[in-house]
Amino acid sequence: MDAKPLPKDSASLAGSVPGGNVLRLYHLYRLVIGLLLVLLISSNLDERLLQVAYPDLFRHGSWFYLILNILVAVLVHHPKPLQLFSLALVDVILLSGLLYTAGGPSSGIGNLIIVSVAVANILLRGRIGLLIAAVAASGLVYMTFYLGLNRPAAATQYVHAGALGSLCFAAALLVQSLTRRLQRSESLAERHAAEVADLQALNAQILERMRTGILVLDPQQQVLLANQSAFTLLGNPALVGQPLAGHCPALVERLKHWQQNPTLRPQDLHTLPHGPLVQPNFVPLTRGGKQSILVFLEDVSQIAQQAQQLKLASLGRLTAGIAHEIRNPLGAISHAAQLLQESDDLDGPDRRLAQIIQDQSRRMNLVIENVLQLSRRRQAQPQLLDLKYWLHRFASEYRASAAPNQSLHLEIQSGSLKTRMDSNQLIQILNNLVQNGLRYSAQCHPQGQVWLKLFRDPESDLPVLEVRDDGPGVPAAQIEHIFEPFFTTESKGTGLGLYLSRELCESNQARLDYRGDEGKGGCFRITFAHPRKLS
Repeated sequence: MDAKPLPKDSASLAGSVPGGNVLRLYHLYRLVIGLLLVLLISSNLDERLLQVAYPDLFRHGSWFYLILNILVAVLVHHPKPLQLFSLALVDVILLSGLLYTAGGPSSGIGNLIIVSVAVANILLRGRIGLLIAAVAASGLVYMTFYLGLNRPAAATQYVHAGALGSLCFAAALLVQSLTRRLQRSESLAERHAAEVADLQALNAQILERMRTGILVLDPQQQVLLANQSAFTLLGNPALVGQPLAGHCPALVERLKHWQQNPTLRPQDLHTLPHGPLVQPNFVPLTRGGKQSILVFLEDVSQIAQQAQQLKLASLGRLTAGIAHEIRNPLGAISHAAQLLQESDDLDGPDRRLAQIIQDQSRRMNLVIENVLQLSRRRQAQPQLLDLKYWLHRFASEYRASAAPNQSLHLEIQSGSLKTRMDSNQLIQILNNLVQNGLRYSAQCHPQGQVWLKLFRDPESDLPVLEVRDDGPGVPAAQIEHIFEPFFTTESKGTGLGLYLSRELCESNQARLDYRGDEGKGGCFRITFAHPRKLS
């Protein structure tokens, strides 16, 4: 024998149960047939409606068929393929027996056998289903032949029995063909559903990874959908299902202006008190006949950062050329002043003038160094930093080189505090801020003190580092100018330290702001980017 057909039949058995609904209908069909047969014999209608050949056997067989099907319906809920094959086989055999006792094909029970064969071929596919049809056709022909031996009147029913047998095969083939088509349609539908689910998951992942905040609002301005960037920009992770007016009235106002005149560009706004500048855009959206509004929230600070990079690149090329041209004559002036100061013929006032030339030359050289540093600034290389560990190490190294009258204090909040930033540029920023703080603190106290406070902002959920001192603070009239290049309040300052610090922060997607009060000390706050934010 060929060994290949066995796996095929096994596969037919293994995949023969398409669902519990068909099996439950099969159970119900057999129970109904059993009940009708029992009612028929209980009311003695079987003798009037049927030409029963063996009344006692027919009655006992009907009761047995009903009781057996009740037991099967109660006990068999999730049959294995072999059990299902046995159930269909027993059902066909019992109905063939009832056909024999009822008087042959003319009793009409043969039609019930055809229905059983059709249902069995829904549950059992391939050659296993055809085997059930073959058993049913054989039973019909054999029972008619055997009945004809004892009852000559049944000998005329061979054509009827043959037709019923042919209908069993036709029903089996037709049902299997329809089942295969349904299976292909179901497989195609499942594949399309899986593709749609994958696309939906991909779209959801893309929305979550987008830097642009996305909101979907219904006509009542309730939030139907929001991505992670929208949560971050609006500072509230519980937006969905809530009215937007309760979270950001300024954005609702921009929306009303846009609805009145869609051609106008909405004005920028701050969605959080100390958050980035956001540019809103609105798009009408029709879904299922309902009007919704799609809101895009763009962080303008990133666009400004790119423009700033282009501006600095152009400015850097210009300033580098100017600084190089100034450095050469400045070096000659400084060297000449040094030689003049070493002359023995120089009296006290002239020596003082030479010293002034030297000091101002060094100051000018420092300005040139800062300008060159600004023009040659390398691209930021952000890396994941554990701010708590990094800040402890920075404070330890700074204290080792600090003067005896300088103190650096740390206040660090518990929990994970991480960001993405260039560690070398962060060192440069903190060195500048701490040195400024110590210098201004020493103007008011014998001991210069600076406090570094690291914590997580409760509104934006971003890491924040504050650099505080107990100096005089910045006058209110000068706060808006302290980050401008070359702005300084000291005669020896260059006015580029804070400007460089803010530029370095922005190149790492961080933010540097001043939060101090005049007369109560200075406070510079660095708001770091989210650790998952790409550079």
